[in-house]
Amino acid sequence: MLSFHKAVESDFSAVNELIIANLQSNVGLVENIGHYIVGSGGKRLRPVVVLLSALASGYQGKQHLTMAAVIEFIHTATLLHDDVVDVSALRRGRETANNQWGNAPSVLVGDFIYSRAFQMLVDVGDMPIMGVIADATNLISEGEVQQMGNAGNSAIDEATYYEVIYRKTAKLFEAAARIGAMLAAEEADLFVGDSAILDARTDAMAAYGKHLGLAFQIADDVMDYQGDSQSIGKNVGDDLAEGKMTLPLIHARDHLDDQKKQLICSAIESKSAEHFEKILAAVRQSSSLEYSVTQAQEQAELAKQSLAQMPESDFKEVLSDLADFAVSRIV
Repeated sequence: MLSFHKAVESDFSAVNELIIANLQSNVGLVENIGHYIVGSGGKRLRPVVVLLSALASGYQGKQHLTMAAVIEFIHTATLLHDDVVDVSALRRGRETANNQWGNAPSVLVGDFIYSRAFQMLVDVGDMPIMGVIADATNLISEGEVQQMGNAGNSAIDEATYYEVIYRKTAKLFEAAARIGAMLAAEEADLFVGDSAILDARTDAMAAYGKHLGLAFQIADDVMDYQGDSQSIGKNVGDDLAEGKMTLPLIHARDHLDDQKKQLICSAIESKSAEHFEKILAAVRQSSSLEYSVTQAQEQAELAKQSLAQMPESDFKEVLSDLADFAVSRIV
């Protein structure tokens, strides 16, 4: 168990129980695929962020458990849909649900998990938090469509790259961190809360989540050119084969001679990993992995700086450690 799991061990266990309980369905295939995907590993980072954010903000209630499960359900649904769109065969080191059951069942169970998340939100009945989750889900969907539209486009620049990864990855981290702090703010405001301080802390936690999510996604994109199938949980070179112009490739394209630039552009446009080793050598030659690692570290540092608004606590320290963990996989 990682340190940030230990810090919220009892709550984390309760969230896992909620996740399993809310996968219940009278339709066997829904339960089979649901249990398969949620049981396929993963660190449950987004629900951990909800828990840590709430506790670092002084929350005393229990609704953070439900919110953590909701966030994990939304993330799980996006994974099911992503793997269909990307025609992925491997996720977290295991065969993807779509590879095992087919595309249609995976999409439909993803829809079920999305709708179950919103059923849970309705049970809680917190409209401001429902608004945050609804906005995040909408933006994630836009990000996925944007990424799909960008596939095979070798002209993607850094600004567009950051726009996409904010939408498809960082936005859910941002929402997770924000709603944890919102729960605490709503609770405190019933008693002796200073609304200005509470709002500042909520915004600070949202900024933390945003930068944490960006750091994680950049690190994941680096690992596609740095790791192996076992360490990254998917096939090496998948991003290249899917025509995704990620940060290492963008930097390499802009800092190599015309011949190597054309090698990268042709691979992206043809969505082929045939020349992966040559492209990997070019990426390394241009120091693009080092550049991307630095960018991930900068995002992690921005996440840690956002915590300055938060009161001192063990949970605040764990949030800082989590930002370091985001980039520890690539340094």
